[in-house]
Amino acid sequence: MEAVAEKIREAAAKLLSEGKVDCVIGYAQGTVPMRDYPYFAYTPEEAQNLTWSPFCCNNLANFLIRRPKGEIGKVAIVAQGCVSRSIVGLIKENQIAREDVYILGVPSPGMVDRRKVAERFPLKTITEVTVDGEDLIVKGNGFEERISQKEVRRDNCYTCVQRNPVIVDEMMAEEGPSDWGGNIDAVAAPWEKLEPAQRWEAFIDEVDSCIRCYACRDACPLCYCHVCFVDESMPQWCGKTQDEADVATFHILRAFHCAGRCTDCGACESACPQGIKVRRFTSKIEKDVRELYGYSPGMDLEETPPLSVYRPNDPQEFIK
Repeated sequence: MEAVAEKIREAAAKLLSEGKVDCVIGYAQGTVPMRDYPYFAYTPEEAQNLTWSPFCCNNLANFLIRRPKGEIGKVAIVAQGCVSRSIVGLIKENQIAREDVYILGVPSPGMVDRRKVAERFPLKTITEVTVDGEDLIVKGNGFEERISQKEVRRDNCYTCVQRNPVIVDEMMAEEGPSDWGGNIDAVAAPWEKLEPAQRWEAFIDEVDSCIRCYACRDACPLCYCHVCFVDESMPQWCGKTQDEADVATFHILRAFHCAGRCTDCGACESACPQGIKVRRFTSKIEKDVRELYGYSPGMDLEETPPLSVYRPNDPQEFIK
């Protein structure tokens, strides 16, 4: 991965020095192990802080629509498959223009879930995690252990169907094979086995620990509304308490807001401080849209999102 990181730094420095972009959005190494964070490079010198590692978990597309006021120039962004799908979605929803974005594409076998790594070392403090090929070398006070990255990847990376970027201006590494993906149906499968009452019970159990911090919303590139429905007061769609009804309303409305748009990047789950499996709420909706309309979000710049049009022969058997 260091070779990819070096390629990103070289490309970013070149773009900035030639004035082709005003900013490069990528990742920088965190001061805490496994906490690489979004980074904005504005000069060739700052580009040297960019990195690429198994700990680059934020969806950077989120920052294309949240750039500081006054920054309207062209921007470059580091994008793996899921991030590039989010970029496609934002372009199709007229939130950004394709000509204003330069995409530095990276094929990705998947990112590491730091929580899964921490669970391997209960009651121990991890002070350093380095990458050695397909393994991680985890060090702490009085211990050093090697673990396989494949065993501690984020859940969404196991079921990812698009590991190569969908759109790209410059690749930072050779693309992976075309069949390089997982089974997305595995996400919805546990829900589909449940009866409606059991599904509701499982949903309530899952959101029981929600503290309404909105980290899942804020990490999502789909949630760009100027005023979120949870913050509306006239009318008030959803209360701000942690009562079961308010918590359930927030998650249900947000899940339907993502219908036909969610690319399963997993940013919501990574951001949740309570470890709530947020992807489970959108998984069945994602599958229904895919099977009813033959549509997968963010895969094609030209394809029209099914929920943005009406056709007389649209599927309607689900309307009771």
